[in-house]
Amino acid sequence: MAESISNLQGLLFQLSEPIRKTILETPYTPPETGNISVKAVIDQLLPDKSSRPDSNFSDTRIRNSIKDFSLACALLSSARSPTHELLSWIPLSVSILAESAFCELSKAHCVTFSETNARKIAELGLNYGMMTEENRLIAELIPQVLPSLKDIIQESSVDKSDEVNEFSAASARAPVGFAIVAAYQFRWFVTKIDYPHLGKLCALVIPCALTAVDHWSTEVKGQGMISFIHIGKNVNAAELGSYSDVILDACCQNIASDDEIWHLVVEMSVVLVTCIQQSNPRSPWFERILNEMLSHLDRQPRNMDRRVAWLQHVEPLFNSIGLFLLAHFRRIFPLFFQWMGADDDETVILVLKQIFTVIRLTWIRNTPYVDRLVDELSALYKGASSKKSHEDIKRLVSEILTLLQQCKGVQFEAAYDKYRDDPSFTDAVPSQS
Repeated sequence: MAESISNLQGLLFQLSEPIRKTILETPYTPPETGNISVKAVIDQLLPDKSSRPDSNFSDTRIRNSIKDFSLACALLSSARSPTHELLSWIPLSVSILAESAFCELSKAHCVTFSETNARKIAELGLNYGMMTEENRLIAELIPQVLPSLKDIIQESSVDKSDEVNEFSAASARAPVGFAIVAAYQFRWFVTKIDYPHLGKLCALVIPCALTAVDHWSTEVKGQGMISFIHIGKNVNAAELGSYSDVILDACCQNIASDDEIWHLVVEMSVVLVTCIQQSNPRSPWFERILNEMLSHLDRQPRNMDRRVAWLQHVEPLFNSIGLFLLAHFRRIFPLFFQWMGADDDETVILVLKQIFTVIRLTWIRNTPYVDRLVDELSALYKGASSKKSHEDIKRLVSEILTLLQQCKGVQFEAAYDKYRDDPSFTDAVPSQS
């Protein structure tokens, strides 16, 4: 065993040296407002270059080295798609190198500590045989690293009891840069575990995710939201258990987020509420989340990024609510009508798709919006020639009109009658036999 540990220690040095060398050679200027050197953080996580492999390297020491090296790989791999200046300086080549190094380390780890790893995986309730070597190492590390990452994020969180200058007080306790680094590392660990394994780790993962989305920094929030999106897609409602209401409340509290992460909070909210309440279309959580979103869209209907993000992600929410969407028509359709006249083709195409979805789910019964909808669709169809995506727009309008014709019958015919002889609109609805 001592020889195996010594060999694993030697591999750690071998894997870390090219990473350390490239990092040291990469130009880096710490952000003036960051009060943190990410390069120094990475260097501290890599094995100490002054020490050499030896036969007395203890089991505990090698495990700590593996944990630190994994945290370094998590941070470097996360820099593939950074949204913050703290990580934007890291070359793509180093991110690829870190991913490859972690993969090689995980294989060696599973050989050296196979029995111990299998026991720890079983204690977590996971199926050892169904997991890759990478997943086995990550699952073993999660109980060690997630509580410490949660604490790091929490250190610069807002103290709700401090009503005066709360952000400054939070930053004074610990530079927010450390929380941003920890949030990226956390997201990397969580998104490496998929279904059906992630559900067994909810008790470890969710407290840290909630701490991240509750942070005042949009960058920390964003990484927490990405983590929750992954969680919602890879666990079932039963596995979320008692966390369900807390998670959905966090979604509602964050719908007021800044523009830069609004697409994430929309996707997170839709994924989680449909996961947790999928069999209960009457759930008050559906109404609360949809109303929160509509309130923010009502205040900024011309904000293209917000409306596009909402239209891209909202359909699963509509599908889950189904016929109960009727109660929201008075808020949804005025926005739809306004967006049908948007300058950008993306908004127009997305809103037409969602109009079709709403009609398909509700057959827009007991509503005064049929006449107005036919008028708006007519104007859009006739003016579509000036748009780049005119073929897609005309096709979608025709599909909506055909569906209206099927579900509204006489009411549709009465609304459509005034356009029946319009040569620019005659081909919009297939003639009835």
